[in-house]
Amino acid sequence: MPAQVRSEFALALNQVASERNISVESIIATIEEALLMAYRKDRSMSGETVEVENFIAKADLNTGEFHIYLKKADGTIGENITPPGFGRIAAQTAGQVLRQKIREAEKKAVIEDFTQRIGTIAPGTVVRFDGPNIVADIGKAEAVMPPQEQNPMDHYRLGQKLTFYIKEIRESNRGQEVIISRASENLVIELFRKEVPEFQSGAVEVKLIAREAGGRTKLAVISTQSGVDPVGASVGQKGVRVQSVINELGGNEKVDIIQYTEDSATLIAAALAPAKDIEVILDEKEQSAVAIVPDDQLSLAIGRDGQNVRLAWKLTKWKIDIKGKNSQTTENVAE
Repeated sequence: MPAQVRSEFALALNQVASERNISVESIIATIEEALLMAYRKDRSMSGETVEVENFIAKADLNTGEFHIYLKKADGTIGENITPPGFGRIAAQTAGQVLRQKIREAEKKAVIEDFTQRIGTIAPGTVVRFDGPNIVADIGKAEAVMPPQEQNPMDHYRLGQKLTFYIKEIRESNRGQEVIISRASENLVIELFRKEVPEFQSGAVEVKLIAREAGGRTKLAVISTQSGVDPVGASVGQKGVRVQSVINELGGNEKVDIIQYTEDSATLIAAALAPAKDIEVILDEKEQSAVAIVPDDQLSLAIGRDGQNVRLAWKLTKWKIDIKGKNSQTTENVAE
């Protein structure tokens, strides 16, 4: 019977190593290290202080037996000093180490998997609030969304299902964490890639993007394939594609899609949408522009709290002054 038990131990150890992609040698080494700690603890409970450097622990893979030996001056194994009843302590230690190794291996595998998925989106569920952070289950892992990555217009609640952008793997005091975002510009790009076949094929590309999460996003798109209308493809028939993206963003964020052009004046005029009939005067030296807007379009060009013209500046990288065509109204947008 004892021989059968030892055989089962070796079989179980090899099976765990194979299933969890952990080497048997690393498990044995970790167990032996833990056994020395257990031995020191066992001796300290008897009032004895020992230095683990003076001992060697050995775990026999073939028999499943654990022993503590004195270390000789040359570093080789000396006398067997395994205390009576240490087998029970050793078995408990081995079990704890195996469980820890399995958890570490699983976490490492998950981190490696998500490292390959950085820059993509994933569906997830809000599972808890950790101070200002939101923790979401995104399949195989719980990811963290810090405050700066949260959409201020989202109302997060437990069990809420959302789409997240996998931004990075970050070191924290709890080890490596998957960082996700609902505020990133790339979330919008990846949602369009999901909804628009032309994005997936590369026939349409996002050339420029500016976003204020929860408020408004502006995209400048370009076609890389003759005969493809980049704006029409992005918007979709009756706006169905862009509406799907808006719904994923929470339903309230406005998305303006314009066609990219190398002509800065035309690009700036388009970036000030939904305002129309805009004349743009450029100052190439100062990288600034004056946009002359019909008076009835001024509020649209400027936007609420200046958001529209601010996003146009972020998109085009030109400082833009808004001026009414028939009035003295001027709105300056500076960095």
